[in-house]
Amino acid sequence: QVQLVESGGGLVQAGGSLRLSCAASGRTFASHAMGWFRQAPGKEREWVAGINWNGGNTGYANAVKGRFTISRDNAKNTVYLQMNSLKPEDTARYYCAADLSYNGPYYYSTERDDYDYWGQGTQVTVSP
Repeated sequence: QVQLVESGGGLVQAGGSLRLSCAASGRTFASHAMGWFRQAPGKEREWVAGINWNGGNTGYANAVKGRFTISRDNAKNTVYLQMNSLKPEDTARYYCAADLSYNGPYYYSTERDDYDYWGQGTQVTVSP
């Protein structure tokens, strides 16, 4: 069992920054690939960023590449999403997720169905 709790969301003006955190408890956090997803009203939940078990491999959706950075601190059981140059279209509820499968040391998934545990999400609102 893995429990995930996101924090750090809020209201920010376009061009601003936020740092989301996801604190994990339960199973050995350091063994798992992690991901950030987001869901805007009326839209599907979409993958934003992924990170492998030790932080050595990361990936980003095209919409956020160059503006967002995913990282993790396994000693603190926490994964982060630094969001810079925010745009109104980044407005969504952001979720972190844990993937319990293992497919090699560099593995992370971009597919929602591959993730086993989800947090409750944190709202990010970007005003024009």
